[in-house]
Amino acid sequence: MGSRAASRILEVHGERMITRGFAPGFRIALHQKDLNLAMQSARSLGVALPQTAGAAQLMNACAALGHGQADHSALVRALEAMARHPVAPEAAG
Repeated sequence: MGSRAASRILEVHGERMITRGFAPGFRIALHQKDLNLAMQSARSLGVALPQTAGAAQLMNACAALGHGQADHSALVRALEAMARHPVAPEAAG
């Protein structure tokens, strides 16, 4: 967190990923909608958006795992599924 990549957003969402706090703030499903609109616009303009496409794929994977209504910090769940390795243990209870 002491590097140039440090940010308040990373700090907050990183904490949610570790503590498994995925209560909706900004839902993955809303991100999917926004990214799909961006991709549609890019296609109509003939513009490539490879990073946006990658983010859209990650959102789609997370939603397919049943986390579409979770906060976007739950994207870690899709990464964990692909890696077959958890970032942190599930919270008890």
